[in-house]
Formats: sequence, structure tokens, C-alpha cells
Amino acid sequence: MSEIKDPTPRSVELSRTTTGHYIARNLAGAEIAFGRGEGLLSPVELLLAAIAGCSSIDVDTATSRSAEPSQFRVEATGQKVVEENGANRLADLRLSFHLSFPDDAAGRKAAGMVERLVALSHDKYCTVSRTVEHGTAVRHDVSVGIDGAADEPR
Repeated sequence: MSEIKDPTPRSVELSRTTTGHYIARNLAGAEIAFGRGEGLLSPVELLLAAIAGCSSIDVDTATSRSAEPSQFRVEATGQKVVEENGANRLADLRLSFHLSFPDDAAGRKAAGMVERLVALSHDKYCTVSRTVEHGTAVRHDVSVGIDGAADEPR
């Protein structure tokens, strides 16, 4: 199986605002606050939102060409697991799609596409869930300074 790498890097920059509160910002300037505390999504909830959002975009883009949904709701759930060695992870990840379309020819056409689109998103198009299922490694670079700017990452 050959791979073709898209030359466009994907990145976000995270900045700490206060203890346990962060802002992630992309190159276009869009941002989202998250962390621990009232009114904030946790990093695990952001992961669930990313999985749901990725597949939702795939399904919404295709079905909306035929009909505007009257309901479009996706639940993303997972179970936190603590392994014997104390390591945390999520298991039993599940997306539950709850969609509704108008009772006309266009709505029925859109509704008839949903199951196939969800499967295609899972099997082929959703980068987020496919990355999670593939088990892509996460590497780390660390740069620490004292009273000043941090050194270049090592």
C-alpha cells in the first residue's frame, strides 16, 4: 500500500492563559478555549468533538447538496480506561448520528445517503478517527528556559 503525503502541514499553537486554562489557535487565527474548569471542554472532550466533527462534516457536506437537515446531532462517547500501570486512554469510542430531513423527494434522497456516508467517513475520509484507529505515534520536543525565552526544542 503506497501513501501520498499532503505537503500542507496541519498545526495549532497552544497558549496557557491561567492554570488549567488554554487557548488553541490555528494559522488562520481561529481559536478555542479549553482546559479544566466550568464552561470549558476538557482535552478528552475536544478529542471526542474532533472525531464527531470530522465525520459530521463528511456527512453534512454530501447530504446538504440534496436537502437541508431539520435535525443534525451527533453524540460522541467513550469510556475512560486506567490500565494496570496507571496509564489512561479511551476505549469503546462510538459516534451516534441523529439526523432528520424534510418529508419530500430531496429529503428522502439525503436520508438514503446517510448510512453509506457514515461508513465512507469511517473507512476512508475522516482523518481524525482514522488516525486514532491507526494508532499514530505522538513524539515530543521539549524546550525549557529559566527567566526568559525557552531554547529551541530538542
